[in-house]
Amino acid sequence: MVNRSCQDSPGLELVDAAKNWHAIDGLWFLAVEAMFGMDEAIACDKEVWARFSAIEAKRIKKRLELPDNGGLDALEKALSHRLFSLINEQRVTRTDPRTLEYHMVTCRTQSSRDRDGLPKFPCRELGLVEHRSFSRVIDPRIKVECISCPPDPPAQNFICGWRFFMPPENEKCL
Repeated sequence: MVNRSCQDSPGLELVDAAKNWHAIDGLWFLAVEAMFGMDEAIACDKEVWARFSAIEAKRIKKRLELPDNGGLDALEKALSHRLFSLINEQRVTRTDPRTLEYHMVTCRTQSSRDRDGLPKFPCRELGLVEHRSFSRVIDPRIKVECISCPPDPPAQNFICGWRFFMPPENEKCL
């Protein structure tokens, strides 16, 4: 017999696991930042997130049985299954058939840094690496651009925002 405190609520257990995942990522980053500085920590983090985001996307794609080249519909489904979706409020908007906007409304990373008296984490470069890596696994045709993200001045209703779009069929994806 297994004794589990979250036996009746497996969703709570998964959320707790996502919080633990986020905590170890943050602690790792802070240790590297303390030893080598912000620039080196971000360089290391980019490498980690490029790899992790691709792994996470592959697992989500397989679990949800998303098609190859599933476009923005597949991406929208996949984004809602990322670990971040369990611990941060996010919003997805389809502005037109070829464009999806993804807004992180709350962010545990920025909230933790605020609570600890640290400056905002400048996540724009890291976010580009992360979101490109994730979306390429879902559909390599998808392009990504930042709408607004620290160190940008704060947006009114989100912490960071990303635009995913499908280029016209005759345009090559970079």
